[in-house]
Amino acid sequence: MSQDEKVPAIIAGLDKILTWISLICGGVTLTFMTVFSVWNVLIMRKAFNSPIVGAEDLLILSLVVIVALSVPLGARTGAHIEIEVLENSMSAAFAKWSMIVMKLGGLVLLVIMSWRLWHAGGTAVRFGETTQQLLISFQPFYYLLSISMGIYAVVLVLDIWQLLRSDRVVTLKVGGDGL
Repeated sequence: MSQDEKVPAIIAGLDKILTWISLICGGVTLTFMTVFSVWNVLIMRKAFNSPIVGAEDLLILSLVVIVALSVPLGARTGAHIEIEVLENSMSAAFAKWSMIVMKLGGLVLLVIMSWRLWHAGGTAVRFGETTQQLLISFQPFYYLLSISMGIYAVVLVLDIWQLLRSDRVVTLKVGGDGL
């Protein structure tokens, strides 16, 4: 981020938290997936002809963790897809307000999604929602996804706030500057 793109302290703090959580938790999860996959396929399956029971369950749940960690950070970095076909033919005011309306619509959807995921987490054990082989409950993963969608909703609120203040959203630049 350049010097002229100052972000408010609350957004800078959120960016730092999202970046560190993604780096640490995402890195640990990706390392686990890599080591576990290599161990299961090359050592246990190929060498000993005895693959680890439930390996697929652990890898699928690891992917859920990766998705949950990446969604809010992706929102802050601008990694989510936006189709801006008509933006060049719009007035600046119309483009700004159409973006605000779209973000408000996304906010409503994310709040509902977060609420329903939290509810699903609360009922997962009662309804026996588990993985197929190891019978690991989906409950903590529903909660993690719910929190992730809630953080994404907060990101959208902050994006709307930035649009109202300065007509544009300053996104997080990953990889260019130090943490």
